[in-house]
Amino acid sequence: MRALDSYVGSPPVKLTKSQIRHLRGLAHDLKPVVMVGQHGLRDSVLEELGIALDHHELIKVKVSVGDREERDRIIERMLAQTGSVLVQRIGNMAVLFRRNPKKPKVELPR
Repeated sequence: MRALDSYVGSPPVKLTKSQIRHLRGLAHDLKPVVMVGQHGLRDSVLEELGIALDHHELIKVKVSVGDREERDRIIERMLAQTGSVLVQRIGNMAVLFRRNPKKPKVELPR
């Protein structure tokens, strides 16, 4: 079973403002785990995203393609394909979160 099969089409978790603020703080010191380059968002990159989200739950992704609209489209596709939530986007960096139901790692405030 591929890392994304159980998440495609599933609704992402809803986060409160305080949870988003908490996740932004946790993501501040993170380095990008996945990078999307000139070849765009391929299936192999989506597979790596799924694996990284399963393992870390909170990741940074560097999207180094085209203009702002192109980056926005790629980020939206990543969110839809992985079932993750966009925590923050600054320039070409995006912070994604997806809860691992089997082994939760990130403690979220209520």
